[in-house]
Amino acid sequence: MLIYPVTLIPDDNDTFLVEFPDIPEANSVGDDEQEALLNAEDALEAALEIYFDEKRPIQMPSKVKKGQSTVILPALVTAKVLLMNEMLDQKVRKAELARRLDVHMPQVDRLLDLRHSTKLEFIESAYHKLGKQISISIV
Repeated sequence: MLIYPVTLIPDDNDTFLVEFPDIPEANSVGDDEQEALLNAEDALEAALEIYFDEKRPIQMPSKVKKGQSTVILPALVTAKVLLMNEMLDQKVRKAELARRLDVHMPQVDRLLDLRHSTKLEFIESAYHKLGKQISISIV
């Protein structure tokens, strides 16, 4: 899973601002640290959707410093982020991936939708068509 470090900044109105050094488009706020971090996950996913829409590579998280707060992307979202980056690296467009998978474009659109609950088997197939495979580990 991708673990993004965040900066928590106390604001002058007794709230906390959350900034992502690696994804500057993602910002959030909360009444306390816990709420700010909870809201930060939604803000991060929304910013990543912008990257997907603009077909921009998504920067991998920088190293987390000791004591620094983080936001952990769910495994499914992580798989989709890495898939999009691989597609961009290989210059494979959605239409080409649909052709390789022998599916219609709406299925690839859902595959790359961070909020859609795609089956792992379909994601694995997409990676396979790109010459890659998913590796899962428990830590």
